[in-house]
Amino acid sequence: MRDYRDAKAMAQALRDNLKSKNITLSVAESLELVAKQFGFDNWNILAAKVTNTGTRPKASEGVEFFATIPVIRMFDVSKAKEFYVDFLGFTIDWEGHIREGAPLYMQLSRDGLTLHLSEHHGDAAPGGTTVVRTTGIEKFHAELLGKDYKYNHPGLDIAPYGAKVMFTIDPFGNRLRFEQEIPK
Repeated sequence: MRDYRDAKAMAQALRDNLKSKNITLSVAESLELVAKQFGFDNWNILAAKVTNTGTRPKASEGVEFFATIPVIRMFDVSKAKEFYVDFLGFTIDWEGHIREGAPLYMQLSRDGLTLHLSEHHGDAAPGGTTVVRTTGIEKFHAELLGKDYKYNHPGLDIAPYGAKVMFTIDPFGNRLRFEQEIPK
């Protein structure tokens, strides 16, 4: 396996094959099954273990960090889903409340990126910026502009530090800065 995209392709093939047998799996369920096939507890661990180059630096002294998942504050679930799912194209992996009547907490993912959204005031402060390193930024930019989302029309710029950059701002003032390195 070269990188996480191969595992995603395997998950899609699994879904397609099972669908022909009238068995339906969600994207998240198929990703979790592929992770188990490779001996990992879940998709996030598999995606973190396999980098774009297929190699990772060796952990020092037994300490290893394998995933970063930003927690982003939201105030309105329907507006959050309109922005993150309908506009940005994320899939809801799961959502829930710690008890009935408690604020909603949910996980979204798309193409190797995982985000957590929370209504709980103690989980995150609104107005933060999440930097997302990416490839295919022009394609992603065109995809977003093609959706004609009335609240956000991101531009695509070259940053002074030599990266293609696209900013999006969610309905709660949180910024996602998508960056693609420009080869030198």
